[in-house]
Amino acid sequence: MTSGPSGALDLDKLFAARLQAVRARPYLATALFALHVVESRRVPTMAVDRYWRCYVSPGFVDRTPVEELAGVWVHEVSHLLRDHHGRSDRVARERGLTGPAERLRMNIAADCEINDDVYGDGLLAPRDIVEPDALGLPEGLLMEEYVRRFRLGPHTQNLAWLDCGSGADGLEREWDLGPDGAHGLSEQERDAVRFRVARGITGRPGDAPRSWQRWAEQAFHPPQPWRKLLGAAVRSAASGSGAGEDYTYGRPSRRSAGVPGAVLPSLRRRPPRVSVVIDTSGSVSDAELGSALLEIAAISRAVGGRRDLITVLPCDAAARIAHPLCRAEGIPLIGGGGTDLRSGFTRALRMRPGPDVVVALTDGQTPWPSTRPPCRTVVGLFPRTWDEDGPGRRVPNTPPAWARTVVIGPAAPAR
Repeated sequence: MTSGPSGALDLDKLFAARLQAVRARPYLATALFALHVVESRRVPTMAVDRYWRCYVSPGFVDRTPVEELAGVWVHEVSHLLRDHHGRSDRVARERGLTGPAERLRMNIAADCEINDDVYGDGLLAPRDIVEPDALGLPEGLLMEEYVRRFRLGPHTQNLAWLDCGSGADGLEREWDLGPDGAHGLSEQERDAVRFRVARGITGRPGDAPRSWQRWAEQAFHPPQPWRKLLGAAVRSAASGSGAGEDYTYGRPSRRSAGVPGAVLPSLRRRPPRVSVVIDTSGSVSDAELGSALLEIAAISRAVGGRRDLITVLPCDAAARIAHPLCRAEGIPLIGGGGTDLRSGFTRALRMRPGPDVVVALTDGQTPWPSTRPPCRTVVGLFPRTWDEDGPGRRVPNTPPAWARTVVIGPAAPAR
């Protein structure tokens, strides 16, 4: 622990507040005790950095009741657990946001994500906290969504003092000790803290708000970029045993040295042939069909850019004309009726030469082949939000176990 002159920081009061926070939110105990306190007179209140240091103003501790300090402890550690610094960095890169003002906006958005349900049930909300309704925003959104919905202006001018540190918005502060400073947690240690907190929440799910339960579920099963997954699935399917193997004398085998007087061929893997079956039924939107064309381009890159080896089959209840891939934008996606991709699979497998991989891009509202195709299969599944109580409730047909399934769509960060 780092501290200034004797009596400068009331550690007894600060740690009493942390203990009260642990009693109110026992599932956060590991994270709360992992924070290392650093006294700082440059910090307005309390702030964290991405290395799990908590910078504390002595004056703020003196004038704040223990009950409110407990809420501040939980608030600051929530920024770190929810990776607000990393998520803010990604938002800044993706949207071209620069400067302290934009980082303040991200800090406010991150506070809105935390504050809408973190208090109550034994935890007192600190004074002057930022809540979504004060900005005319709905509750229950993620930081990324809040950033889109408001700008700095008259309704936020009283929040200029707000500073939860680089652990909240990713922008390094003058008081930060940095990656080489003392008492910071390594990346592995930070991951271990998150894992233990997530395990505590999932072990007793009734003790935590739904937002923390969702965070814990995604901490165990983090979302991954779907386009990379789709490309990896296609490459894995195409490189499987028996897929696209041939022999060539153009490059003799290294084993020829062990057989004097003989030239042995080497095994060469030819580029795989891929058939893409696109669901063009009425349940698939125009936007999803447009996305399917983008996926075809991604599939082409995944197999080395050989468009001449990729064939596209639009299919609703019946398979349409098989189109060789020249330009994805020029492929007519005809359909609009019911859905039965079995005809698309049949048509693809009857092509000569046959495919090494069949990729089906669909919303899942289709019967599937009753038997496993003789080649690898990848299913790109358009996500659906199902109305469980509505009269027209639909349940997607789960792709069979023999298919590698990848959900097509942006992955939401954990709340």
